[in-house]
Amino acid sequence: MTTLPKIGFVGTGLMGQGMAKNIVEKGYPLTVIAHRNRAPVDDLLSRGATEASSLESLARSSDVIFLCLTASPQVAAVVAQLKPGLQRGAVIIDCSTSEPEVTQRLAAELAPLGVDFADAPLGRTPKEAWAGTLDCMVGATPEVFARIQPIIATWAGKIVHIGGIGDGHRMKLVNNFISLGYGALYAEAITLAKKVGIPVETFDSVIRGGRMDCGFYQTFIGYALEGNRDAHKFTLRNALKDMRYIESMSNSVTVATTMSSAIKNSYASAVAKGGEGDTDYVPHLVDFVGKANGL
Repeated sequence: MTTLPKIGFVGTGLMGQGMAKNIVEKGYPLTVIAHRNRAPVDDLLSRGATEASSLESLARSSDVIFLCLTASPQVAAVVAQLKPGLQRGAVIIDCSTSEPEVTQRLAAELAPLGVDFADAPLGRTPKEAWAGTLDCMVGATPEVFARIQPIIATWAGKIVHIGGIGDGHRMKLVNNFISLGYGALYAEAITLAKKVGIPVETFDSVIRGGRMDCGFYQTFIGYALEGNRDAHKFTLRNALKDMRYIESMSNSVTVATTMSSAIKNSYASAVAKGGEGDTDYVPHLVDFVGKANGL
């Protein structure tokens, strides 16, 4: 009988809790660590996970470690704390939306320790994380990808091997450029429709089911149409962070940021005007754009 690798998971937040739940329920030995909110960790312990007292001890007990964190600074800080406990042959997989340059730097730092690094950022929402049907874009060597793909498949329905280390994060930034661009576009379009006397309900009846409809639209409109504040749990603050990373990546290869800078400024304005909280989500952008235009 094949022994399953021991998994460590750091970052059991909106996305991470569902991912970790699927890992442990598929039979993998799972070790987690608490941060600000104990509730997700307690839930995972009730499903069979164990809790580490420190990042170093989590590293000592893990063959493969998933990181699902806010941004590159947090990823780098966690990797530094994992290092003393990392075992030769371990793999760290960063599922955060991170800067590709930082990803490649961390991989280079870990290589002399005999530790592999892969980037596997996510697509979709916490609902799909819980269901085990997320999208995943992987940057890794072919050998590492073959090793980690069955574990990722516990929580992802679509897995694409993009290329080498950092390429998963590059594709994720391109993906978020499009999705967050939709959000900025929808917020302004809904505001314009209201200003000229077209109700949200009428706006939705035209868009829904037509060529302009898509999954992102349906979660975004859930707030503007139904008042569901939790329709798409991705914060305005994280949206701004991702757009800053997109600008940086564009600047590094001398691509004009005509569209991405405009999108970034839409989120920057919302965050600057009070949308910086943990429950201020991307669909709420419509409120900030509306208020700026007298609604």
